[in-house]
Amino acid sequence: MITEIKTAIILTVIIAIGIGGISIVFSSLEQSNETQTGMLDLFFSSINQSTEFETQTDEKGNVVSLIDKSRYKHAPELVGIADYVNTTPEELNDMIKDKVVLYDIWTYSCINCIRTLPYVTAWNEKYADDGLLVIGIHSPEFEFEKNLNNVQAAVEKYGITYPVVLDNDHQTWKAFDNRYWPRKYITDSEGYIRYDHIGEGAYDQTEKVIQQLLEERANLLGLNVASAELLMDLEEFQHTSFRTPELYFGYKFAAGRNQLGNSEGFHPNDVVSYTIPEQLTRDYFYLEGQWENLEDGMKLVSGKGWIHLLYFAKSVNIVAAETSNLKILIDGKPISTELAGTDVDNSLVHVSEPRLYNLISSKNPENHLLSIEANTPGFEIFTFTFG
Repeated sequence: MITEIKTAIILTVIIAIGIGGISIVFSSLEQSNETQTGMLDLFFSSINQSTEFETQTDEKGNVVSLIDKSRYKHAPELVGIADYVNTTPEELNDMIKDKVVLYDIWTYSCINCIRTLPYVTAWNEKYADDGLLVIGIHSPEFEFEKNLNNVQAAVEKYGITYPVVLDNDHQTWKAFDNRYWPRKYITDSEGYIRYDHIGEGAYDQTEKVIQQLLEERANLLGLNVASAELLMDLEEFQHTSFRTPELYFGYKFAAGRNQLGNSEGFHPNDVVSYTIPEQLTRDYFYLEGQWENLEDGMKLVSGKGWIHLLYFAKSVNIVAAETSNLKILIDGKPISTELAGTDVDNSLVHVSEPRLYNLISSKNPENHLLSIEANTPGFEIFTFTFG
């Protein structure tokens, strides 16, 4: 009998411990989820508050919001700006007052940034008259992206009419405590950051935020509130879940994520003669010929050079510079029209300016050996990116 009682007690303790452990697991999962969606929770909490929007007049006669914004941070000042496109410092300072502001941190050779631009430019056109101000904060990844002429060409190419500031030394990037391209912050008309999104996607959600904050602004300023408009209906790029990761050719960027497959490896600031091994590993790039190792890329020194890559993706891009005609081979043959990207013409890519070039564009992700022949000394390549 005593043994049975002891057994029952032990089982009871085990069950209690198990239930407690499960509770802790679910509690930690909930906390993790809250961490990931914290900014969104804050925003949608403010939506609930602003549904019953109230204002009052301060001692100076100014209308102020009664929404508790103590949990939000003010957007930092734009600091360390090297140049301005589509505006001047004085104009921008006047434009920003009482506006809902979308700060878009981007750089023109970043494929993820490029894919978001149709939405950003459409929102600017749709909501500018309602009080939205878009400011593009161009924080460069590569040295050539600091050039004003290059940025102006990109602004024109992508139909950007809103103000763009050149944050060449990343001072504004640091003021926002940012680490990513692209990133979008949206402030209300009082300058509080009410929304924060990293990367692509969440376009409907972002536009709803814009609409809500414009409604708050109208109420705050005593303006007529327009009814909510339909959301933008643009085709969104669908990424491959598992694909070759971004590959960097510069020894500075490759630190900690070295995907150069040649046994010769990186030799900072030296010219290296690379030979291709008998076997290639997927997701590593291989060089042939003489290449100068630079901080942010590789420069061809010999009369001819090759780049080889076994990849898995549905789209492949390179960031390249200097004038050159690149011959594109897939599995040892000239690239087919079914796989050819938008910058491929009869198996050739004509590099004429420092930017991103689309080599491969297929409907579904596929495994292939991509080979690029460069035949112009001075040609530079910086990254491979994939979709």
